[in-house]
Amino acid sequence: MQTAVPFQKNRRINPYLVNEIMGAKPEQLLIKIYDFAILHCQKHNMIKTNESLQVLVNSLNFNDESAREISTGLLKLYQFCQEQMRKKNYDEVYKILTGLRDTWHAAFNSR
Repeated sequence: MQTAVPFQKNRRINPYLVNEIMGAKPEQLLIKIYDFAILHCQKHNMIKTNESLQVLVNSLNFNDESAREISTGLLKLYQFCQEQMRKKNYDEVYKILTGLRDTWHAAFNSR
């Protein structure tokens, strides 16, 4: 369960970003999560990278028999990345996340 982020007076919500996210297809959201994780990995921000990875973990589908094997493999990769972020192995996490993002992007574009 996510906890609400306290509102800060100097924090503004970008209405264009809200519209973009609310109108996005699931495939586009997945790519956005990868982009967010990659960006924060490059900034060496363990908390935001691991939060992004947790969103990816939470999106896995273990109920569908046809998706279970790939979900299990991705779960192991995401957990490995979270562990590597804690160990400050940013380059390793970056390589894995960019590889996964590029693979998903190519798969979505080949439809």
